[in-house]
Amino acid sequence: MNTANRLTLLRVVLIPVFLVVLYLGIPGANYWALAIFIAASVTDTLDGYIARHYNQITDFGKFMDPLADKCLVTAAMLWFVEIGVMPGWALLVVIVREFGVSGLRMIAADKGRVIAAGWSGKVKTASTMVCICLMLLVEPLGIPPIVNTICVAVIVLTTIYSGVEYFMKNSDVLSGVK
Repeated sequence: MNTANRLTLLRVVLIPVFLVVLYLGIPGANYWALAIFIAASVTDTLDGYIARHYNQITDFGKFMDPLADKCLVTAAMLWFVEIGVMPGWALLVVIVREFGVSGLRMIAADKGRVIAAGWSGKVKTASTMVCICLMLLVEPLGIPPIVNTICVAVIVLTTIYSGVEYFMKNSDVLSGVK
């Protein structure tokens, strides 16, 4: 297994560690969870760079890297829903967009076409990661709870925008789909 794939697996392993820290409620849990979330997020950047730079792109990486990203973000958002700082419908918007874009990519792949990550998808990912980090700090730092509401709005709006953009730019992929 190459270095890029190992980093992807590390991200997958860090997801339950992230949740266990939060659920156990150990002193400084949010800080520890934040550190774990940041470490997992950094592995995403590193594995992509390593895979491209050292030509370590594999089918495993193509499949597991986006799955690991979605699982990490979903795990964090599930925590926020559970503790009442994110409404369930906001998480549903994120999940529906992810399934929709993944489905669109599968249909495109079946037609021999690759739909690469677009600019809006990258903005969505970056803003979601930043918002999750901020939301983990609201309570321990005494930041006004309105920050959670703003973060949820940013996550939902960038998610909807990028999803609509993916479908508009690639609507031809769906022509003739039965």
